[in-house]
Amino acid sequence: MSLFKARDWWASVLGEGEEFDQGCLCVGDVDNSGSGYDKIVVGSFMGMLRIFSPHPAKPDEQTEADAQLLEVQLPDPIIQVEMGKFMLCLLVLVFSGTAGNVEHGDQYQLRLVYEHNLQRTACNMTYGPFGGVTGHHFICIQSMDGMLMFFEQETYAFGRFLPGFLLPGPLSYCIRTDSFITVSSIRQVECYRYETLAVATDADTRQDSDQQSKSSGKRLTADWTLVLGEEALDICVPNTSSAMSSIFVLGERNLFCVKDNGQIRFMKKLEFNPCCFLPYGSVSEGSTNILMCNHNNMLLVYQDVTLKWVAQLSCVPVAVRVANFPELKGLVVTLSSDGHLQCSYMGTDPSFFTAPKVDAREVNYDEVDTEMKMLQKVIREASKTQGMVHRVQTNKSTVYVNRCDTVCPECVLYSQVKIKNRGAVHSPKMTVCVQPPLGVTQDQFVLDSMGMILVSILLSQTSTHKHEVSRIPRVSQCKFNLPLRLVCYPSSAIKNAKYKITVDTNKPPVNLSEVFPDFSEKSENNDSSALGFQLITGSRVIVLASKTSQRYRIQSESFEDIWLVAKELVQRFDRHFASLGVKDFRNSFTGPIPLPEFFETVDHHFELRVNAQKYQDLLSERAVQFRAIQRRLLTRFKDKTPGPLQNLDTLMEGTYRQVIALADAAEDNRERLIQAFTRLRSATHLLILLLSLWQGLSSEQTAILEATLLPLLQDTPQLGWEESVDAAVSHLLKTCLSRSPKDQAISLSTGPLTIPKDTSRLKKHITLLCDRLGKGGRLSLSSEANVPTTVMMPGQKYLSLEAFMHRGVIFGLKGLHCKTLASMFKRSRAGANGIIWSPI
Repeated sequence: MSLFKARDWWASVLGEGEEFDQGCLCVGDVDNSGSGYDKIVVGSFMGMLRIFSPHPAKPDEQTEADAQLLEVQLPDPIIQVEMGKFMLCLLVLVFSGTAGNVEHGDQYQLRLVYEHNLQRTACNMTYGPFGGVTGHHFICIQSMDGMLMFFEQETYAFGRFLPGFLLPGPLSYCIRTDSFITVSSIRQVECYRYETLAVATDADTRQDSDQQSKSSGKRLTADWTLVLGEEALDICVPNTSSAMSSIFVLGERNLFCVKDNGQIRFMKKLEFNPCCFLPYGSVSEGSTNILMCNHNNMLLVYQDVTLKWVAQLSCVPVAVRVANFPELKGLVVTLSSDGHLQCSYMGTDPSFFTAPKVDAREVNYDEVDTEMKMLQKVIREASKTQGMVHRVQTNKSTVYVNRCDTVCPECVLYSQVKIKNRGAVHSPKMTVCVQPPLGVTQDQFVLDSMGMILVSILLSQTSTHKHEVSRIPRVSQCKFNLPLRLVCYPSSAIKNAKYKITVDTNKPPVNLSEVFPDFSEKSENNDSSALGFQLITGSRVIVLASKTSQRYRIQSESFEDIWLVAKELVQRFDRHFASLGVKDFRNSFTGPIPLPEFFETVDHHFELRVNAQKYQDLLSERAVQFRAIQRRLLTRFKDKTPGPLQNLDTLMEGTYRQVIALADAAEDNRERLIQAFTRLRSATHLLILLLSLWQGLSSEQTAILEATLLPLLQDTPQLGWEESVDAAVSHLLKTCLSRSPKDQAISLSTGPLTIPKDTSRLKKHITLLCDRLGKGGRLSLSSEANVPTTVMMPGQKYLSLEAFMHRGVIFGLKGLHCKTLASMFKRSRAGANGIIWSPI
């Protein structure tokens, strides 16, 4: 980036919604005033032709409109504008002015001299004294199909097709050698002499040109060629020397300077993406100055290959010129693609700033001490952890995360991370990890110090990597939940919905506005027993509180969207009653577990996986077929005796269309598969939450269940959710959830995980998992924890298994024997997994 900016001398914005390209700008003495000063001519793709005579603004005198001499609407788009001795462009116009006798100024008009109705679509043009004529210029137009059309004033002279043409490239004329320079589709510079073009056979079509060149022997060939190896953006041949002409070619990554005989004079490798350039004469003998603009809004000045100056522009230009105006000569004129026309000069403006004198006064140390104490108090209050979401401490370091619960409309969360360390660390790094669809503006930070870091990011997990004095890498990890307002906002409550679940509590119902104060403020209704959550994806979730019982219903039209609100409701209930000092509060779920709804999400995800495999197989087949056809066609083309293609070209085109259609369908299926997996993860989280509330699972058991049903962060073609979960659930059913120790003796070794034929086996195992948990099974990493426990539902008075074991009860799989406590308990009834004993 340059320290200097191009100084604005005059600027204007042309039209509204118009487009411009590199051929739409031209400067020169268009009205033949003879003063030696230039005017600016600009044409647009909308057909607007404008002529400007800019000069700097003066107070109460100059406006932007005063610099515009003429504006004319032409019937067709203007591709290129040039000035020459034509007697400005494809249709030739004469611009003239009449001196005004009133305060309105001079009057200018544009008069049509002659025009040519082109029979072919034009791409670009060049002009010059073709054939060495003097006194006037001819015009050469290159069409989109590779034909050079020559016009001598109002007469069409002839047309020639360029050999081996595919796409048009930039075109320029070299006066010294009377040659035309272009860059072909095979990325090489080609030079054609005007004499060679003139004597070649004329033709109306390319086929006629090829046939006539073979029969007459006048085949059009290039005078010389030079391989560039890259696409060319523009060609320019400045008239700086009569002894030797230099041809400048601007490539995508290099600048080439070629002599008029095809030899490279020099080449400059560019470290940026150029957009336009302009070579012009230098005061140094044998050198050329080059103005070059790039897509970083930079204007660079080269003398041959030496960079002399860099300045910052206000926009990315598509054309650049040098012009002389009455007040200043050598101004740089730039035009952007959206019509920003600017005249600027390089250099700096003098600064007249003088530092003011500081009033000398005595220092009041009492006031300074009071102010210091006040600032220290503010710092201490800001350093308190009252706004901390999480605090993770290792033996030598502490990671704090502060968050702002107020989320802006763009759904961006601003968080503050503070890291403290008691020892010296080297090269600390912080990594921020979030789960899709959330994202971060920057996921990695390299910390030079252990001070306060303020970052504008979305956070869900922060890891700090440190290298201590012992050079052993250590990691401090902090996990926390993001605010619910990040993904949803308040909405009106709807009483009816397709999917519903009910959460029970053991305390009287509370006001939902007290539990969700951030959502009740902007709610559309004042009903404290109903609250609506509008997710940013479009789905709506409603929470209804019973006025007579201790139940809360969560309902929505989308099954998987219930999880986020249900989880937040349970967590906020725990925090609410904990703040009131209630220690025996408990959430529960009485069932039934919504397995059919969950299996619908599983089937949809599995169907998309199967479709992805089908698309992959079909793509492989069509690719093999396409390559086979290519080989057959290549063999036919290489054959010295040409023969019929036997519709191989038609077959190749049809196969190509099938490959493109299959690729588009596979990409669409991939995007829908990503969305389906996200919905499946949400539905699985909801299932885990309901199982945890249903059976009162501990945090360790919930973690095992979550690791079993959510083993993957994302699907891959090699390993998917269905086979991974099936293997994990089968392992639990054979270990901690087995019916008897004999079942554990079954070998747990499995083959490689592959996508199943259907989901029936997976559904059976998940159903069996829920059934085993419902009958008292315990989740444990130890295979010995296969003993079923008695389920204690609300209202039951049965003692738990742990209470029996504490009192020395002997427990069997099909019977419960209590000899030492027979006087305290009586046999109530026989359960499915044993005999239930109740107190006397």
